[in-house]
Amino acid sequence: MVKTKKFVVAKHFEGEPKENDLQLVEEELPSLKDGEILCEAVWLSVDPYMRVFAPTLPKGSIMIGTQVAKIIESRNKGFPVGKYVVGHLGWQTISVHNPQQPTTSPMAPTYLLPDFGELPLSLALGALGMPGNTAYFGFLEICQPKAGEVVVVSGAAGAVGSLVGQIARIKGCKVIGFAGSDDKVRWLKDDLHFDAAYNYKKTDVDTALKEAAPNGVDCYFDNVGGVMSSTILSHMKPKGRISVCGSISSYNADAKQLAVAPVVQPYLVFKELKMEGFVVHRWLDRWMEGIHQMKDWVKDQQLVYRETITEGFENMPKAFIGLFRGENIGKAVVKA
Repeated sequence: MVKTKKFVVAKHFEGEPKENDLQLVEEELPSLKDGEILCEAVWLSVDPYMRVFAPTLPKGSIMIGTQVAKIIESRNKGFPVGKYVVGHLGWQTISVHNPQQPTTSPMAPTYLLPDFGELPLSLALGALGMPGNTAYFGFLEICQPKAGEVVVVSGAAGAVGSLVGQIARIKGCKVIGFAGSDDKVRWLKDDLHFDAAYNYKKTDVDTALKEAAPNGVDCYFDNVGGVMSSTILSHMKPKGRISVCGSISSYNADAKQLAVAPVVQPYLVFKELKMEGFVVHRWLDRWMEGIHQMKDWVKDQQLVYRETITEGFENMPKAFIGLFRGENIGKAVVKA
């Protein structure tokens, strides 16, 4: 009998997640049935969205998340032994899974890892996976950037923001990024070639935009929400476009006592702004389009990626908590 280790929800998060909110347990797995595969986690993802959805999970249920896993046993001809899959298999080391079983989950169905050539498999959880498609579709489809326009990205050194800024550069835009440390700002300027970047903890956002975008902002990709985003909206040009990807500044806040940010409706009305939120799985029918385009840009060295790697499955909670402390640059992943 095969055993797996998994993290389950022991206590619902209150404020910043804590390690003892999640419990590491071991259990025996059943034998495979027709159509099922047995797969072993190689890389696992930690993402901010998990904090949002975790309260919906019953206590004792496995913590949600995506992983790259190797098929070690199979009773499914479409998923042979030795191949790798990308699947929403949760925080566990070994999984029994039917990749073709219908599901009501909005997440991408389990799929065989495309040929990445010499690129690392972990990119299937980052630039060549859900975060990459979030940047690709969420920015291009909603903001519809044009060459010469000014683009602002908050959370610019994260898994999604760092890619959005580079896509904007590929499209011929001027890119301004906000991040939470001097090291991140240097990375944005020196390696990703942002036209301007600022540490929002040290620099007034309003002053920074008057300096970097004196004529206003055409597109804003919002990862953080809060006061910063309200300030950026005040600098939008008429007919500007705002793509709302996340609001990490408030993810750990009490839902009944959310921080108050300046009113933005006057900017939306009088500047005729378009502001749209999205969840990336709206583009499931085009999933591979995004992955293949991002892969081409990576191979052509038009797009640079960076990973913050945590070693060891048992350190999943530490890696997850680190997201909300700004400890990652680029995509945070865990090597099982």
